[in-house]
Amino acid sequence: MRFFWLFVKLTVFVGYSFAQESGIQIGLLKYRGGGDWYANPTSLPNLVKFCNEQLKTSISKQIVTIDVSDNAMFELPFVHMTGHGNVFFTASEADNLRRYLIGGGFLHISDNYGMDAFVRREMKKVFPELEWVELPFSHPIYHAKFDFKAGLPKVHEHDQKAPQGFGLFYQGRLVCFYDYECDLGDGWEDREVHNDPEELRQKALKMGGNIIWYSFTN
Repeated sequence: MRFFWLFVKLTVFVGYSFAQESGIQIGLLKYRGGGDWYANPTSLPNLVKFCNEQLKTSISKQIVTIDVSDNAMFELPFVHMTGHGNVFFTASEADNLRRYLIGGGFLHISDNYGMDAFVRREMKKVFPELEWVELPFSHPIYHAKFDFKAGLPKVHEHDQKAPQGFGLFYQGRLVCFYDYECDLGDGWEDREVHNDPEELRQKALKMGGNIIWYSFTN
């Protein structure tokens, strides 16, 4: 498993198409509970396009929809999770996600509004021994390729709270990054979906690029 993750990290950022030929992909997490895990269908394709063009990565354009229980998740270096409502993991699903993250995988959760209580409850099943830590603005994830001196950009208002970035650290490694009151996923979508200003979309995509870059280089 460790050799696989080393291979992934070496190939995705080589700057040519070898990673695509090798089938290196990122995933969208499908979960139980009735929440719309499928929200923001254009977000990940746009983020991959941005990273390949601006960061010279070679990530496959084909996004994998992966169930929490599926062992094929272990073939994906990065998994994204979003939605508006309830999230539920069975005990075996929580164990599978834990093994994935401990084994070298990375989970990014973007609260599309209404997920917070459920994310916190279900991730406690995955890591009962860990607590969410709000990342300081000095954390490398905010400066991996693009500089965000004040942390996450505010994409949509929601409850008019300041955006926050939380992390779960396992043995010192950030294994999960959670953006709250930010809605990065909306910012990655096609412009006509939310009619966000292009400047705001670019901020969201740059922050997404930081998350991708950080997850593969740490």
